Amino acid sequence: MSLLAQEVPAQDQIGSPIINISVFAAFVLVTLVVVFRVSRGNRTASDYYAAGRSFTGPQNGVAIAGDYLSAASFLGIAGAIAVNGYDGFLYSIGFLVAWLVALLLVAELLRNTGKFTMGDVLSFRMRQRPVRAAAATSTLVVSFFYLLAQMAGAGALIALLLQIPNSNTLGQGIVIAVVGLLMIVYVLVGGMKGTTWVQIIKAGLLLVGAATITTWVLGRYAFDLSALLGDAVAANPSMETKSGTVKELGERLLIPGLQYGASDLAKIDFLSLGLALVLGTAGLPHILMRFYTVPNAKEARRSVVWAIWLIGIFYLFSLVLGYGAAALVPGGAQRISTAPGGTNSAAPLLAYQLGGELLLGIISAIAFATILAVVAGLTITASASFAHDVYANVIKRGTAKPDAEVRVARRTAVLVGVVAVAAGILARNQNVAFLVALAFAVAASANLPTLLYSLFWKRFNTMGALCSIYGGLGTSVVLIVLSPAVSGGPSAMIPTADFAVFPLANPGLVSIPASFLLGVLGTFLGRKDEHAAARHAEMEVRALTGAGSEKAAAPKTMPLPKIMV
Repeated sequence: MSLLAQEVPAQDQIGSPIINISVFAAFVLVTLVVVFRVSRGNRTASDYYAAGRSFTGPQNGVAIAGDYLSAASFLGIAGAIAVNGYDGFLYSIGFLVAWLVALLLVAELLRNTGKFTMGDVLSFRMRQRPVRAAAATSTLVVSFFYLLAQMAGAGALIALLLQIPNSNTLGQGIVIAVVGLLMIVYVLVGGMKGTTWVQIIKAGLLLVGAATITTWVLGRYAFDLSALLGDAVAANPSMETKSGTVKELGERLLIPGLQYGASDLAKIDFLSLGLALVLGTAGLPHILMRFYTVPNAKEARRSVVWAIWLIGIFYLFSLVLGYGAAALVPGGAQRISTAPGGTNSAAPLLAYQLGGELLLGIISAIAFATILAVVAGLTITASASFAHDVYANVIKRGTAKPDAEVRVARRTAVLVGVVAVAAGILARNQNVAFLVALAFAVAASANLPTLLYSLFWKRFNTMGALCSIYGGLGTSVVLIVLSPAVSGGPSAMIPTADFAVFPLANPGLVSIPASFLLGVLGTFLGRKDEHAAARHAEMEVRALTGAGSEKAAAPKTMPLPKIMV
């Protein structure tokens, strides 16, 4: 423990590592038992990829909430509100409004036209091999960016609980590696069914935990929100940033502009962020894949309605969590921003201030469950996309045996886990909500335009799809690499370098319109696909009515391989 706990300031040594580890271990043990039990029913490829389409709308809605309410929601947004006030709450608004786009434009249509992955929809009326390869590439890249955020959240959380300083790369690297290992176990053993039950359990725990802290905080102020906000203002007159400058807080915590209003460029950056948040959800592969776990389109709609209610309630809780941390944690925003894990430590610090070591251990276990559930969902999505789209339909041209396909998916899950661990160590000190916003920008740029064109535009063709996917993906990733998020400042991923030639921290304002435009250009410049009109008519009927969608279900006779990897 001395190696991991060296050089931690006394004021940041909160809680008992023994208690924290014990609570973690109890949760992991319980969820592993659940995963092993439900995995006994995994007999077909449909069971592994889509949980046998056996979940009801409410069950899947809770699981979607569990998948969506990631470390960004629980750790990142609470920290962003505690340090940036009103501007931090904008993340909650964007994440919630995004579900209306998913409900109205994507959920039902996607369930009716697909089988296991987003590639099934995009390739429905186009040339299979190039479109599936592009869809798989996009899925892997988006999953990578989202995994980056979750791994950073894991490192931040356990760094605080085990008192590992931000400068201790080895200690935080070990923590992130353990999270990656557990993630791989969940996916290899339980598949989508096991992962879904972990997400349901996690969503219940997260909502109960957040409601408990929210009630506790408001109870201290006789349920007077104005008194809480006033205390947060009084406790935070100013804060010293990482660059050494003093940032005035006070009443600015309650009005727009603290983070995104300092200059015209900051306002444009906020517009870019908002566009990415609102449009990103409908393009996230791990959320889209959840619509295949229900038996029909009606249940898919019910899933989204349940998810919207649960997610909306939680984001109201996040407002109290953030301002509560700013008001009640000794040292306020300054303490939160300098604690191990940075701004992501707001919720755990608030829990410790309210209920001591026991509540800290419980809330931290919930946050840990949040991370494990989300990374498991991301991993199975990425591995399923590679195995189903690339291996089975591109490499094997549809002749792959189901057991071989699932075996490739499991091996891909291991590789994805290793890459996520390495990348998580690099991004371990970034705000998790900010990192997730980057994943949303990539998803909205690469996936959403192609999905909408495929579902609604008769003229759309293979060339348009390839231009939209690769163009949006390439534009967003290049702009992120060249943005202040990666280099050029003390809060960047690589603070010692400076190649930030693109001024916006989030590329959505440029990359999303570029993807829509490239899809149009590619469509008119490329040749028409054979039988495209007939396939579009069939797709339209299936998407709007569900007629014929049952053909997408996998046969019940496809056995899973007994070998794990």
